[in-house]
Amino acid sequence: MSVGGKGFFTDTSLCIGCKACEVACKQWNQLPMEEPVWTGFSYDNTQQLGATTWRHVSFAEVPGEGGPGGQTAWMMMSDVCKHCEHAGCLEACPTGAIMRTEFNTVVVQQDVCNGCNYCVPACPYGVIEVHMQGPSADGKAHKCTLCYDRLSDGLEPACAKACPTDSIVFGDVIQLQARAESRVKTLREKGLNAYLYGTEEVGGGRGIGRLGAGFLLLDEPQHYNLPERPVLPQKRTLPGVISLTLTAVGLAAATAWSLRKG
Repeated sequence: MSVGGKGFFTDTSLCIGCKACEVACKQWNQLPMEEPVWTGFSYDNTQQLGATTWRHVSFAEVPGEGGPGGQTAWMMMSDVCKHCEHAGCLEACPTGAIMRTEFNTVVVQQDVCNGCNYCVPACPYGVIEVHMQGPSADGKAHKCTLCYDRLSDGLEPACAKACPTDSIVFGDVIQLQARAESRVKTLREKGLNAYLYGTEEVGGGRGIGRLGAGFLLLDEPQHYNLPERPVLPQKRTLPGVISLTLTAVGLAAATAWSLRKG
């Protein structure tokens, strides 16, 4: 979680997969629904975060012993924009459409966005998307705003308000960090392999810093469709430039040697 500001703590051990957060998010932000799609992967029919899905509850079936159909657990998690301490999308935006608010959250100003798509590959979590399909398509980038309008009026985000199990908790990120660490300790005492995703050690770091939306997980990040060691794409620029330069120098040297030999 980022230092200071507001954010989320999502405890997957309490998620029941009801998708109340998805519905509340769409209703409050007036996002259009998508036609349910049978993916064949699980009971999840919204598939992933996108321009019109800012909260997404994933269903991960964990195979167990006993042959085909064996199953030990359902891994359910309500995914959302991470509101990174160092947001790749914000750094990549050439128009200033993506900004950091007084709550230390990251939002997109659609009236400034030019739809260039630079923010899309800059997000290491695949959160942000430019809305290009459907009747409501506007060619602008969209993602979770952490209900900026509600925060401005002293209200908690719609998803946290609607969650019936308090799997999604909103608050000051410093207080949420303490709550998350206490919850991890409690679950580990019960024999569960609980840990936090969004710290410098796991899920954050490598140029990203801590996440404003942290998660308590019970299994490997990839089971929740989360990258284990995400990297801010901009941090790969210098090694790429160096590699390209060395390659160019090598080709030039080889060409010069070939011409001299000829």
